[in-house]
Amino acid sequence: MLSATYPFPDLRLPARPSAGRYLLAVLRSRPWLVLTAAVTGACWSLPTALLPLVIGRGVDAIAANDTGALWRWALAAGGLGLLQAGFGTWLHFTSYGLWLHGAGTTQRMVTNHTTRLGARLREATTTGNVVAVTSSDINWIGNTFEVIGRTVGSIVAFVVIGVAMLGTSPLLGVVALVGVPLAVLGIGPLLAPLQKRKGVQRENLSEVNALGADIVSGLRILRGVGGERRFLRRFRAASQVVRRSGVEVGRSEAWLAAAEILLPGLVTVAITWLGARLALDGTIGVGELVAFYGVSAFLVVPVSTATEAVGALSSGTVAARKVCGLLSLQPGLTDPAQPRPLPDGPLEVLDTRSGIRVAPGRLTVVDLGGEAEAIAERMARFADPDEGEQVLVGGVPADQVAVAELRSRVVYAHNQDLWFSGVLRDQLTPARPSEVDVFAALHAADAEDITEAMPNGVDELIGERGREVSGGQRQRLSLARALATDADVLLLDEPTSAVDAHTEARITGRVAQLRRGRTTVVFSQSPLWRNVADEIVHGKAVTV
Repeated sequence: MLSATYPFPDLRLPARPSAGRYLLAVLRSRPWLVLTAAVTGACWSLPTALLPLVIGRGVDAIAANDTGALWRWALAAGGLGLLQAGFGTWLHFTSYGLWLHGAGTTQRMVTNHTTRLGARLREATTTGNVVAVTSSDINWIGNTFEVIGRTVGSIVAFVVIGVAMLGTSPLLGVVALVGVPLAVLGIGPLLAPLQKRKGVQRENLSEVNALGADIVSGLRILRGVGGERRFLRRFRAASQVVRRSGVEVGRSEAWLAAAEILLPGLVTVAITWLGARLALDGTIGVGELVAFYGVSAFLVVPVSTATEAVGALSSGTVAARKVCGLLSLQPGLTDPAQPRPLPDGPLEVLDTRSGIRVAPGRLTVVDLGGEAEAIAERMARFADPDEGEQVLVGGVPADQVAVAELRSRVVYAHNQDLWFSGVLRDQLTPARPSEVDVFAALHAADAEDITEAMPNGVDELIGERGREVSGGQRQRLSLARALATDADVLLLDEPTSAVDAHTEARITGRVAQLRRGRTTVVFSQSPLWRNVADEIVHGKAVTV
């Protein structure tokens, strides 16, 4: 089961939720907000619907030269106007609250779930899909909820008006009660193509978002090889595909908007013509004719609202289907049913597949070239070993340890780890308490000169991916971030590949001193790391 523990503990979904079940689950998590929107929508629509009837009574009072009745109906019309204004304001507030609820809940659900997916997210979906979910899909889901109050209000007003017309003129009442639903049904055939075209537009939007993210992340490389114009042409071509799909969606929406006016307009013309004939025959009075005309004009509102609701539901379903696809992704690594704790103190690490045994509390250099990254991922359990093989951490199989505990005790720092935008100090400070000060970590990584050159030092705001610094500087800051965790087992993948030899010599000595008594594994082919190592692994051979 998927569970959003914050802020809606009762929002639970199956492992593979459908779009409809997802939308209903979000609605059920705030029943009072939905009920308030429905009640205020009805209270807002009814004064608008009853106003033509009141005006018709006023016209009859004028025809009968009844001043007292005229004042009463005038005051009633004014009261309806005040009620409409008051409930309209309340409806706007609750409808916007529903929009925020739908969009915000989706945003939090997706954020929480993608965080749980961790490294699995990049393998399971594209950047463009995630960007589209968090940028456009949440808006469509919010729009689906926003229209609920007005839709309920339009239905209630339509029923009340239909009953009132039946009481005055059964013929006109039947025309209204039958004609308006037929007008709504007549719009139905236009919705299926619209939903299909919106689905195509959504896919195209994901692709162009993915392409844009790839271009931005690789902009330096593109400039280095002169590939900007080529990728600019690709982005323009992808953008044109999105534009053309958007035009198709717009064409369907234009036909839908035309049907919203034409079909209920025909009902209005029929009611007006029949009402005029009845007035000429003396069956109804002039005031009733005016009331029927006003009511028939009002009937356009329920039809347009119903069409808007169906269109919003169509778009929301497409968006919810994409959201559910993202929520259906499962983490590559799962917690065991009965987790086993790791022992205290320095930890030994054994990878049975490669035969590498890392002694506790020692600095071990592993020189295995291209195999090193796969070994590091197994040791940190970013990837599980094959059947019949194991990774033991402190004598405990890694897959029997809770992932959260393993991540806090065993830290794997890749030399291509990313930086997020934010204050440098916050990004260097580990989430859990650490005995290693941030400045001690910066000193060990020989990164003090980087922070000293910044106007605000460690309180400097760093942009996304740390683009303000060079590749070598970013690598040293990444090493300092890893050292600051003071992990019981620290796995470093080529931590000094982008620095010069003099800097690397200083770093190796300082890291060896800082990590003394802690298990440290450095995957590197550099002789400078071998000089400070307690043990060196070549193949399956261990040199002490």
